[in-house]
Amino acid sequence: MSAAVLEQPVLGSRRLSNFLVASAVTIGGVGFLLASLSSYLGRDLVPIGHPAALVFVPQGLVMGLYSLAAALLATYLWYVIAVNVGGGSNRFDKDAGVVTISRRGFRKPVLVEIPLKDVKAVKVEVRDGFNARRRVALRIQGRRDMPLTRVGEPLPLAQLEKDGAELARFLGVNLEGL
Repeated sequence: MSAAVLEQPVLGSRRLSNFLVASAVTIGGVGFLLASLSSYLGRDLVPIGHPAALVFVPQGLVMGLYSLAAALLATYLWYVIAVNVGGGSNRFDKDAGVVTISRRGFRKPVLVEIPLKDVKAVKVEVRDGFNARRRVALRIQGRRDMPLTRVGEPLPLAQLEKDGAELARFLGVNLEGL
């Protein structure tokens, strides 16, 4: 890669927190299914508690519905992790004069190309509180700000500032928001 090209990888949904949530939902769904089956069959299939003592209608049936909901949610979560939704890269190419932002979407890839001449500044946005936001975005002439950082857990301030300053220096534009 030449000095005129800067490429930044963007982490998608393959994060530890997503793996933990998907695993917990899967395990919980299997537990509800086993409790429902135990209630229906009259035999304990779960080593803890005594789900066979539950009356199938309505408790066992409701547990079966919970297991169905958990299975659907777990399928969605594992699919999102497998596809790595949101993952991609930000590519800044001075030679071609274009910024290419690519992300993996739910069904198809998302590709945005912006001419470098339209980039007016790099904006670092920090908003703490209940709905915290820490992101680096491109200020683009005639368009909304284009976010560049990943969605999810906010970046540390030092990393956010470093990334914004490095990008502004590379593009030769102002750094806003600090």
